[in-house]
Amino acid sequence: MSGAVLRSFIRKAGPCVALILAAAGPSWGQLSITTYHYDNYRTGWNSQESVLTPANVGSSSFGLLKTVPLDDQVDAQPLIVPNVTITAGKYPGVHDVAYVATEGNTVYAIDVHTGSVLLSPNFGTPIPYPLGCTNNGPNVGINSTPVIDLTTNTLYVIVYSKGTSGPTYQIHALALGTLTDQVSPQTVTGSHTLANGVTYTFKPHVQRQRPGLLLANGNVYAGFGSFCDEDANVSRGWLLGWQTGTLTPLAANQLLDTRGGSPNNFFLSSIWMSGYGPAVDDSGNILFVTGNSDPSGNTYNGVTNIQESVVKVSSDLMTVLDLFTPDDVGTLDEYDTDFGSGGALILPDQPGAIPHLAVAAGKDANMFLMNEDNLGGYSPNKNNVLGTYDIGGCWCGQSYYVDPSDALARVVSSGGGNVEVWKLETSPAPSLTQVATSTAIELGAQNPGFFTSISSNGEANPIIWALSHPANVNASPILLYAFNPEQGGSTMKPIFQEIGGAWPNVGGNSNLVPVVANGQVFVASNKQLRIFGLTTKH
Repeated sequence: MSGAVLRSFIRKAGPCVALILAAAGPSWGQLSITTYHYDNYRTGWNSQESVLTPANVGSSSFGLLKTVPLDDQVDAQPLIVPNVTITAGKYPGVHDVAYVATEGNTVYAIDVHTGSVLLSPNFGTPIPYPLGCTNNGPNVGINSTPVIDLTTNTLYVIVYSKGTSGPTYQIHALALGTLTDQVSPQTVTGSHTLANGVTYTFKPHVQRQRPGLLLANGNVYAGFGSFCDEDANVSRGWLLGWQTGTLTPLAANQLLDTRGGSPNNFFLSSIWMSGYGPAVDDSGNILFVTGNSDPSGNTYNGVTNIQESVVKVSSDLMTVLDLFTPDDVGTLDEYDTDFGSGGALILPDQPGAIPHLAVAAGKDANMFLMNEDNLGGYSPNKNNVLGTYDIGGCWCGQSYYVDPSDALARVVSSGGGNVEVWKLETSPAPSLTQVATSTAIELGAQNPGFFTSISSNGEANPIIWALSHPANVNASPILLYAFNPEQGGSTMKPIFQEIGGAWPNVGGNSNLVPVVANGQVFVASNKQLRIFGLTTKH
């Protein structure tokens, strides 16, 4: 990849990009994937993939290289760091490493070339079916995607385990080379004053930490929701934060439902987003999407209850700066049609009068294009957004890339059972036009929507990668797909399709993200990591 293309991408993507080149050693020039969906905008785009192309991925030379056994189901996205000096375990030395966290509370460091398990410490007994919720694995341990700080070679991870007095969350700061704690782990706590003056405290036995962790502003942030909406009389949505290095909790937090009472004694306004991580804009502000609240459908006010909304908060978590709430918020609450089943994608800066854009979608199939500097607020009469697009039910999250045919941005949606590619026009006003759709992705017995990522070499040779759900209730495997958006015509057929992993837990959605880095594709699923790549030398 040319230096000019790399500099162009960094300029467009802004300072929050977490695609970082290793600085020296045998893996110089390779890419690190250190956070959920590749960067803090959550684009899912690796624009530095010089090995994999539509031609070789669509040939017999691409396929499965390694399958690595793991101890439990994986809901977290793998993270990739080349050129790590491992100083513990059986294989000390420099390795290119995949870090994979499981619901069994094990963090694995795996050599991406040999498949050898370099390190695999366990951090405690996970919680089996919390509150009886089956919309997860048999165990809930490390449920979210960790995040890595390469400036200090630290992996931050939140562990859910059996404590002496019940379930507890702890945030750890682990050294990449040993996967041991660099400082004492911090037990997750929190308190917030409700509208009636009562102090509400964080209750780990009813809170699910599903969204990917966020590293930004010198802090690590984590969103919390519920287990299957169980104990909704006490569970509420939280955004909490800790200082990097010390793990000192931030002085403030965001509690998304601060009401003292509720018509049906039902609170929530959770942050879960099917595992999608909160995003960060160029000013350090944090965006996320909230889920449902009281089924009466009449508790929204945007102040003491901020459900069914894209929410922007300040980096110190003290202030809600902006929001967008659909005009049918009451109906969404009444029928449990969470807007918050998907995450918010911030687009890199665009030309034109509105340079800062974002998209988000949820269960009701509407994808909203928003002005990230003025999200649109709430009106009972209309949605004050730039555009609304039907993408199918979305337990999903969007991706982004720039297309080589016209150098214009593309948003990739994955609601329903199809990948859809949308061209962004910025003049006279921002709008999206669908330019391609895929043949059907397998949904099976699970909820609609799935996750994608994009690889390209600069703006050349884009490939859209997607992971299916299991095909049926008999726990069939999940499938890895690759699509070439430049193949011509409006219908994309797979250029590659193969078993990507296993998923016997059909009651819990396989909200998995394929990860592409340095000529390999990584899929972590139930009790295994599969590594794909070119099976012949190139």
